[in-house]
Amino acid sequence: MSDFWDFRPSTPYTLGVELEIQLLDHHSLDLTPAAQEILADLPGRLRNRIKPEFIRSMVELATGICPDLAAVADDLRESYRYLEMRAERAGCLLFAASLHPFADYRRQALSPGTRYAELMEELQLVGRRLISQGLHVHVGLPDAATTLRVFNRIRQYLPLCLALTTSSPFYQGEDTGFHSYRSRLMDALARAGMPRAFENWRELGGVLSLLCRAGAIRDIREIWWDVRPHPDFGTLEVRICDLPGRFDEILAMTGLIQALVKTLAENERTARVHPQEIIISNKWEAARHGLAGTFIEPGDEVPPGPIKAACRRLLEMTEPAARHLGAQGYYPVLDRILAHGTTSERLRSLHRRGFVFPEIIQLLRRDFRR
Repeated sequence: MSDFWDFRPSTPYTLGVELEIQLLDHHSLDLTPAAQEILADLPGRLRNRIKPEFIRSMVELATGICPDLAAVADDLRESYRYLEMRAERAGCLLFAASLHPFADYRRQALSPGTRYAELMEELQLVGRRLISQGLHVHVGLPDAATTLRVFNRIRQYLPLCLALTTSSPFYQGEDTGFHSYRSRLMDALARAGMPRAFENWRELGGVLSLLCRAGAIRDIREIWWDVRPHPDFGTLEVRICDLPGRFDEILAMTGLIQALVKTLAENERTARVHPQEIIISNKWEAARHGLAGTFIEPGDEVPPGPIKAACRRLLEMTEPAARHLGAQGYYPVLDRILAHGTTSERLRSLHRRGFVFPEIIQLLRRDFRR
């Protein structure tokens, strides 16, 4: 393994997107361990696009390196259509959300492979409970110094990204009281959650290399922070988001994250880094209350106020970059989320109206391509 500070530059603001998708039994709509059957004998062009995940009742869709959001959309549509066809042959359905609302974690089967087995042996109950799915967005950057600068600054905006994507209020048939219970499950992992800021790239690399020498990790994939640099890819990877239940919302969030990275990389006025304690408090508000939470701004310039208002300031701040990148066409989707709510709110609304979980899943599945 190369040194952690050996950053391989990539073309600025190129994109790579990963979606973790649930596999459901066609009749019960419970999670079903169909991944191996679906992944068998994939065509060569899709072997790096449709991949196994930690448990057999989910798969990962991963794009190639995409120059813009339009290319991401085309890439994901092709992979998703093919995955749907393979799933149908295997007698199962696809579902996009960050937690299945009633599946029992104790009935899930681990994917084959030494790495997964070793991880589960270390994680124990924490790992067995982790039957969650997320949206991960890689954004290309030109060098290590720029990557670390964006890494330090973007942390204060990550709770807003979580609030805009929440889709995991239910766990094992129970309303958890959170809009994103997935984020609470993830935070139970070692080397997960909101990272601190680092003075320079060498400090970050030294910490990660020490973890590697001590045997705590083998590579960067075992750092599960809400945002992490990926030196081998030349990207910054934003990992905090729940998986939205609509395809256009996935694309809208990808465009927002791309525009935010460009804004932070190129605009020195965004240099102020918020205290870690404030960022963690804001993340709790986003996970617990979603868009109804409170967002704290350090200092006296902007008093604490609604997360929705902070999200609107974020859209305003990033809109010039989005326009330059060709992503501004999806900003009305973000406005719609602010006006009408996230997947977690749709789940709860349907449940309050008396729909049972299988009915809710079918309704949300039909809504995926709206």
